[in-house]
Amino acid sequence: MRLLISDGHLIDPAAPENTGMKVLIEDGRVSAWLKQGEPAPEGVEIFDASGLLVAPGFIDMHVHLREPGQEHKETIASGCAAAVAGGWTSVCPMPNTQPINDNAAITRYMIEQAERAGLANIFPIGAITKSSDGAELAEMGEMQAAGAVAVSDDGRPVPTAGIMRRAMQYAKDFDLPVIDHCEDKSLSSGGVMHEGRISLLLGLKGMPALAEDIDVARDILLAKETGAHIHIAHVSTKGAIEAIRRAKNEHINVTCEVTPHHFTLTDKAVEGSLRGSSNLSFQDFGYDTNTKMSPPLRSEEHVEAVLEGLKDGTIDAIATDHAPHHADEKALEYDRAPFGITGLETAIGLAFNELVNKGIVDLVRLIELCSTNPAKIFRLKDRGTLKPGSTADITIIDPDLTWTYSNADSRSKSKNSPFDGWQFRGGPVATIVGGEIRFRR
Repeated sequence: MRLLISDGHLIDPAAPENTGMKVLIEDGRVSAWLKQGEPAPEGVEIFDASGLLVAPGFIDMHVHLREPGQEHKETIASGCAAAVAGGWTSVCPMPNTQPINDNAAITRYMIEQAERAGLANIFPIGAITKSSDGAELAEMGEMQAAGAVAVSDDGRPVPTAGIMRRAMQYAKDFDLPVIDHCEDKSLSSGGVMHEGRISLLLGLKGMPALAEDIDVARDILLAKETGAHIHIAHVSTKGAIEAIRRAKNEHINVTCEVTPHHFTLTDKAVEGSLRGSSNLSFQDFGYDTNTKMSPPLRSEEHVEAVLEGLKDGTIDAIATDHAPHHADEKALEYDRAPFGITGLETAIGLAFNELVNKGIVDLVRLIELCSTNPAKIFRLKDRGTLKPGSTADITIIDPDLTWTYSNADSRSKSKNSPFDGWQFRGGPVATIVGGEIRFRR
């Protein structure tokens, strides 16, 4: 397919100059940039991007697609459908499938399922330890050869410094980033929301910020000693962000990501209060289990620290932590319901509402957070840029699009989003993967 994206506003943070360019796509790759006014080659399809932003394809570093083993919640095909509808050309599924993705066979299976679906790219994340049980290291090299781009035990934090040290030393041999869900379970066990005034008022057991801070500090010290690349998943606390900032100043190899719900909502959402919004279409929550996630929604001071980290460059990426659950599971009491929400289709809207439209970050920084930096962190060749020769993965956004998200219309098999009925200004209008238009609003 030959496609020319014409008259859009191209933003590629990896390129020194890109405004006013047309993007010519041939055989799944960007073949050239043409200046406005240059005639289109004969026989190409024209995509009129007037008034739209043209960006390197967005890469979600942290999703849960549930296949194999929990297809009643999500399949790779349905998750990829939600991804392209949300503007993501690539997603990186965590290994907490059933069975755990701790070997090359499961890694290959996930990639093959995505190829059959023909929607978004899949770059799997393998387990650190076998069965993610925190004991014996998994075969990282074999998973990498099969297509894994990093290793993590995800919601089961590596329990001891000894195991994590060995994991970092082993992963470094393969130049694989180690991703950790930083949570000291001895402090947070049994908790269902952020520990603070709101949890006390609601009578719900809390998960203290200290549980995240301690594990982040441990991992940074181990990364300093081993020289390995540690990536902190869904950072959510002021203390963790301050530790990461100091580590970067010391040139320790640490990166991190943040989720849209952690820069949008506070723990007040659990009781039915929304952070700083005058949008009357927003619903109240009030013990809605769609406000239950791990890490939990934090208090205002932590959200402010997240926003500052996004502004000053401490935070490297935005990732959704898309975690689909069946409605029957989320219908349980707050204490018993599972952690997690869906997020692939609301992330860009939330980023515009809470970051771009409020002047926290500009458009170049947003694209760094969602595309350029994730590609660098996972060493995804020819992605995160639209330079000629790169893979033609492209996210096209209308910054002025006004739209409303509805759970009922979600492409995901699960509907556990707290943002049902929310209105947004700014959102994806087309997602191009390998030169093929996979979604168009």
